[in-house]
Amino acid sequence: MIANILAIAGSDPSGGAGIQADIKAISANGGYAMAAITALTAQNTQGVQGVALIDPEMVGAQIAAIREDVRIDAVKIGMLGSAAIAARVADALAGLSAPIVLDPVMVAKGGDRLLAPEAVAAVRERLLPRASVVTPNLPEAADLLGDVPATTRGEMARQAYALLGLGSGAVLLKGGHLGGNDSPDLLVSAEGEHWFEGRRCATENTHGTGCTLSSALAAQLGQKRPLAEAVRQAKSYISGAIAQAGALNVGSGHGPVHHFHAFTPETART
Repeated sequence: MIANILAIAGSDPSGGAGIQADIKAISANGGYAMAAITALTAQNTQGVQGVALIDPEMVGAQIAAIREDVRIDAVKIGMLGSAAIAARVADALAGLSAPIVLDPVMVAKGGDRLLAPEAVAAVRERLLPRASVVTPNLPEAADLLGDVPATTRGEMARQAYALLGLGSGAVLLKGGHLGGNDSPDLLVSAEGEHWFEGRRCATENTHGTGCTLSSALAAQLGQKRPLAEAVRQAKSYISGAIAQAGALNVGSGHGPVHHFHAFTPETART
C-alpha cells in the first residue's frame, strides 16, 4: 500500500524548497504527497522577495479537509511563519497517531527570516512535543534553545539531548554547518545516539535541502520503516540529490537539489 504523506509548509515558486520540494521528495521516496499551504512566498535561487502568510483558519481548514477524507500515514511540518499558524496546526493535528516530522524552518538559505521570533516559542511549546522527529540544522537548534550554534560534535550532542528534553520523540540534528569536509548528522532518541557520516559535496546547489530531507524522512516513516533505517534512507536520498544537482540548470544563485536524480537517464547526469 502506498503511504499518504501530508506536507504542511510554505510555497516556493522557484520549485526548490517548500511545498514544491516536499511533493517531489515524497513522490521520489514512494509516497503519495498531499499539501496544506501555510504561506506564499516570492522567491528564487537568489533570495526571498516577499512573504504572505495564509490565514490560520484556512491552514486549519486544509488539514481538516484532508483528515475527513484521506488516511494520513505521516506528516511533515515545515515553514509556519507565525505563532498563530503554529498553534492552529497543532490544534488541527490533535489526536492524529501518524508520525510527525518537524522541520523548524526559521531562515532561508539566503538569510531571510521565515519564522517571526515570537513564533519560536509556539513551535517549541506546541509542536515540538508532538513531533516524532525534529530535524533542525545547527542555527535552528540554537534558536530553539536560546543558545549559540554548535561548532563541534560534542556541542552538537549536548544540544541534541537538550532538544530531546523538550519532548520530541527523537532529534535528527544536521551538521551541515560544521566546518571541514564532513557533514555529520546526529540522531538521538530514548534508544541512544547514532551518527550518520557524510562527506561535504562541493556545490552551491543546496536550495531546499532541509525541506527535502525532512519530507523524504516522513515518506520513509509513513512506510513503517524503523527510525534509524528511515533516516539512513532519507540521508542517502538527499546525498544523491545534492551530488546530481549539477544536472539541473535553475537560476543563478543557490540552485535546487535534483529531487528525481534516481529517475534521470545516465546521459543526463553529471
